Amino acid sequence: MLLVGGGALLVRGASEIAESLGISPMVIGLTVVAFGTSMPELIVNALSALDGETELAFGNVVGSNISNLALVLGAAAVIAPISVQGALVKREIPLLLLATTIMSVMALDNWVDGQPAMIGRSDAITLLLLFCIFLYVTAMDFVQLQRRDPFLSDVGDYPLTAIDPASRFRWPLTLGGCVMLFFGGNLTVDSAVTLAAWFGVSETIIGLFVVAIGTSMPELVTSIIAAMRKESDLALGNVVGSNLFNSLFVLPIGALIRPIPVPEGGLLDLAVSWLLVAILIPLFIFGKAPLSRGVGVLLLLLYCSYAIIRVA
Repeated sequence: MLLVGGGALLVRGASEIAESLGISPMVIGLTVVAFGTSMPELIVNALSALDGETELAFGNVVGSNISNLALVLGAAAVIAPISVQGALVKREIPLLLLATTIMSVMALDNWVDGQPAMIGRSDAITLLLLFCIFLYVTAMDFVQLQRRDPFLSDVGDYPLTAIDPASRFRWPLTLGGCVMLFFGGNLTVDSAVTLAAWFGVSETIIGLFVVAIGTSMPELVTSIIAAMRKESDLALGNVVGSNLFNSLFVLPIGALIRPIPVPEGGLLDLAVSWLLVAILIPLFIFGKAPLSRGVGVLLLLLYCSYAIIRVA
């Protein structure tokens, strides 16, 4: 509750500050909202790395990516079929596949050179440099496409950016959100470690299926709202953007603090994440069929099957 509530307050306060500085709601939707919904993952990952709970840090990022693609996107598709028209979203899906592939290759140390598999600091710097390139390309595309991209038209009416410019509480909201995120992150990490010991499972499992789902609640809420409003580009763009942020920013920030060994079964988790992204390529890029309710149900069943196999 602290993580989700803190993230919501941070988005609200930061959006009001940006609005008071004359920044357009469209830009706020593409930056503040996109980053704000991934703040729970970032806080939990950084605190996990500081506490030496690297399995939890790995499970949180990869588990969030999997739950976003299967659970969040599947639930949104069940509510309303998802189609993609915006060029930005079409461009980001292959980028997400590339980022997931790079993460998977970085985890092949044991297979490539016989060393323990690890996301080290040099890997983290590489991912952060890719994140900078992604931000630059997105900014340039935004300038060129803002008047003719349906995705950007939807962002202009995005529900989380409807703010009151006369509010006097923008800074208290922002600071309060940061405080809630910090304490919520600490509670989450400590409780996740306790749960792992209590149930006799690894911290990776708790990160994959307890912490990851909890920190993915903002993405789930925003994607469901977008699906109910028939703004399918937003539902998909929210998931893809969040996963790119997790892969290229959240994970390397944790790895910079403390190198993250790839836990047992980690390659399977990365393979599942890669497969879920690969499914979107022929569906949205090469085909014109929307993500139907049937495919949404299939994604939910795949997630449940994966959870059963992984936990067992």
